[in-house]
Amino acid sequence: MSLFGLGSKNQKTFRPKKNAPSGNKGVQLKKHIDATLGSGNLRDAVRLPPGEDLNEWLAVNTVDFFNQVNILYGTLMEFCTPATCPTMSAGPKFEYRWADGVQIKKPIEVSAPKYVEYLMDWIEAQLDDESIFPQKLGTPFPQNFKEVVKTIFKRLFRVYAHIYHTHFQKIMSLKEEAHLNTCFKHFTLFTWEFKLIDKAELAPLIDLIESIVSVC
Repeated sequence: MSLFGLGSKNQKTFRPKKNAPSGNKGVQLKKHIDATLGSGNLRDAVRLPPGEDLNEWLAVNTVDFFNQVNILYGTLMEFCTPATCPTMSAGPKFEYRWADGVQIKKPIEVSAPKYVEYLMDWIEAQLDDESIFPQKLGTPFPQNFKEVVKTIFKRLFRVYAHIYHTHFQKIMSLKEEAHLNTCFKHFTLFTWEFKLIDKAELAPLIDLIESIVSVC
C-alpha cells in the first residue's frame, strides 16, 4: 500500500479535501492547473496564465496546496504522534509555536500533530470565509488577500519542513520520497514565483529550495 495513497479510492486525508472556488473561473483555472501539471513542466504550471487575475490564481492554488499537504500529512499520522513529535520542529534549530491571533493570541508550544490540527482548522476557516475567499464570480477579493495567502503558505511550509527533518528516513524506507519531492518542488516553485514566503522562513530547507529553483 502506498504511503501517500496514490490511486487509492479511499485516499486518506487529515481533513476532507476542499474544492476549488465555485463559479466558472475557479473551475477553469483548476483545469488549467491539472493540464499543465500533466505536461510535467512544473515551472510552467505555476505561472499566472495570460489574461488571468492574480488573486483568482492564488486562491485556486491555495486550495490545491492545502489539499496536497492535507493528503501528505494524513498518511503520516501513525508515526507523527505526540509521543514521537512532542514539539513542532524542523531540526534542532527550528521550533514552531501556534497562535492564530484570535482564539490563541500568545504562541503556545504544542506537539507536531496538534500544531497541524490547529493549522488545518485555521486554514479551513480562511477558505470557508467568503469575505476572504469569494465563492461568487466577480466578487472582489479583500485588500489584504495576498497577506492572508502568504501566512497560509508560510505555515504550510512548516509542515513540509517537519516532514523532511523528522520523517524523511521513514518515507525513504517506504520508497515514497519521489512523490514527496515532487509535491515540495511544485510548492517551492509556486511560492518562489509569487514571493509568498520570506527567505528567513525558508531556512530549515534552504539548501533543498535553492537546488530546486536553480535547476528548474
